[in-house]
Amino acid sequence: MKETATEVTQLQELLDAAYERSTEHLRNIITGPRRLDAAELVQVLTGMCTLNLATVTARGEPRISAVDGHFLHARWVFTTSASAAKARHLKKRPAASISYVDGERIGVFSHGNVEFLTADHPDFAEIEEHLTNHYGSSPSSWGDDIVYCRLQPSWMVGYAFDKSAVLETPAR
Repeated sequence: MKETATEVTQLQELLDAAYERSTEHLRNIITGPRRLDAAELVQVLTGMCTLNLATVTARGEPRISAVDGHFLHARWVFTTSASAAKARHLKKRPAASISYVDGERIGVFSHGNVEFLTADHPDFAEIEEHLTNHYGSSPSSWGDDIVYCRLQPSWMVGYAFDKSAVLETPAR
């Protein structure tokens, strides 16, 4: 958990606002006992999470792919090749949706805009260090065109069918 107290507070504000703007259908599924708060999310979203990333083509057609995601400072971070379709889509249309689902155990759903982080970005070194520690090598060493991306969420909700089971064992 790398989140500061301020980041957890901001995440909670985002979660609360998103939940209030959600449809009745979603609120009937993600009820109080199944709704994960910010402190719970940062507790369970540790390590690498396989994310479903949705982007949009120039013709407005949705595309979905999987990426290795890491929840750092209350935002999803991932890398990919600059030549990947998802990277090309996001460069032109940064709006994206990301979900992390582990069966009925946990679901986290996010919408927002993806930003590309370069080596001169103030957060890059910490992200690079985290990813290098996780993978044993820097993603930058995996190819000549690796890009670092981070979702700036405008909407996010977290769900757990059985919160006690989720909070006992962090997500991987």
